[in-house]
Amino acid sequence: MDESVQTESLPPGARGTAGWLGKLRTTLEMIKFEHSIFALPFALVGGMLAVHGWPTWWQILWLTLAMVGARSAAMTFNRIADRKFDAANPRTQMRALPAGRLTLRFAVGFTVLSCGLLALAAWELSPLAFKLSPLAIAVLLLYSYTKRFTLLSHFALGIADGLAPVGAWIALRNGVSLSVLLLGAAVAFWVAGFDLIYACQDIASDRETGIHSIPQRYGVAPALYGSIACHVAMVVLLVGVMRMEHLGWVAVAGLVLMMVLLAYEHAIVRPSDLSRLNAAFFNVNGYISLLFFFTWGAEILRN
Repeated sequence: MDESVQTESLPPGARGTAGWLGKLRTTLEMIKFEHSIFALPFALVGGMLAVHGWPTWWQILWLTLAMVGARSAAMTFNRIADRKFDAANPRTQMRALPAGRLTLRFAVGFTVLSCGLLALAAWELSPLAFKLSPLAIAVLLLYSYTKRFTLLSHFALGIADGLAPVGAWIALRNGVSLSVLLLGAAVAFWVAGFDLIYACQDIASDRETGIHSIPQRYGVAPALYGSIACHVAMVVLLVGVMRMEHLGWVAVAGLVLMMVLLAYEHAIVRPSDLSRLNAAFFNVNGYISLLFFFTWGAEILRN
């Protein structure tokens, strides 16, 4: 789900990092482990909605481990699947795999262990979550190949991230509801919207390597308009969730502030100026995720 916007540089002497701890550190840097913050708050809110309050600390632990496993598996596999494309792109050619700082064998092993962590967490949470975990893993991993044949890869990524709140609900309720499906759809449109912005920087490389994306096919301006449409859809869906779950003024205030941040995100990235794309992609969306968690979480606890 979320990738580095800046070209990764190769530190002196980093090639051939020795030892499994060094390889693990390189892997975590490669997948931007700290950006797990994007989807985790939505999973936690999904869990809070499921129990109409704060889950047990045991449930919080396994929900968090499930999210860490899911994102780590998805991001590492994405780097594995894209390593040849990354090597051909000047912006990404110094990433760990194409630069030789990490072996393919270690990356594959890390992906398998991350999938195992997700499955273990699902087992600990609920029978239905465990039964559905292979499907979740398939969605998380196979997203990486959609960009090879469809312009809708942005939405495939969104769906993968949108599983977070739905999975949390299933894990705690051993079932599903319309409201959490709407929340998952809102997350999907949110992620697809900022992935459309992200993809604008790789138009030239994508055309050369045959990667499919909306910016590559139609250009920057249509992609940015599409991003706005996705974020409007996100807001509409969140309003639907609020109404179905009878959430009050704290959640409304949070959504209004999220809309302000989304407007700012679109204001600082223009077809003629992508220089602030990094701020739009990471900073603003990180704030949106945290704001959603604290306001909607507080509203659920208030009720």
